[in-house]
Amino acid sequence: MDDHYFSADPSVPFKRAPLSASVWGHELQLVSGSGVFAQGRVDIGTSVLFRETPPPGPGRILDLGCGFGVIGLAIAVAVPEATVTAVDVNERAVLLANENAVSLGVADRFVAATPDAVPDGTTYDEIWSNPPIRIGKEALHELLLTWFARLAPGGRAVLVVGKNLGGDSLQRWLGERGYPTDRLASAKGFRVLESRRGSRD
Repeated sequence: MDDHYFSADPSVPFKRAPLSASVWGHELQLVSGSGVFAQGRVDIGTSVLFRETPPPGPGRILDLGCGFGVIGLAIAVAVPEATVTAVDVNERAVLLANENAVSLGVADRFVAATPDAVPDGTTYDEIWSNPPIRIGKEALHELLLTWFARLAPGGRAVLVVGKNLGGDSLQRWLGERGYPTDRLASAKGFRVLESRRGSRD
């Protein structure tokens, strides 16, 4: 079977690819790599997310499906009071994200890990994600429900999803699962969605 960026250990030879990204007034020098999502670039969906939304406030932030870490790293750089956990099944992505955190000087507030390395019971004020839609609807739904359950009461998730990849149906589905979801923006064929978790007993 062909490797995908969501493979745990891609077999394609590992080659690093540097890139620059301007996010929320900060210039980020990053390194991506082969076998990792969006090698050598910031993908269009993530660019839409950055352009259409301001950074979060202080707190505990989860970058879900982090790739080489651009979303979580941009938050860590822009919000000094934020503590960021980034998760990805791709071990190369985790390696690159942690290397990028060191080079950007935010390794004290940013850590990337595979999902099974994240301590049980950890909760987050916000989840930010360009989720891996192409893993399939069932796997995506399981992924989102697993991590959304870690939102603190009153917390929110901010997602960017392609309209043609089910952004509108995902918005409805999340609402039906108890996470009221609004569309914050629509640009270049992408939806930026905000899901809320209310206070629960």
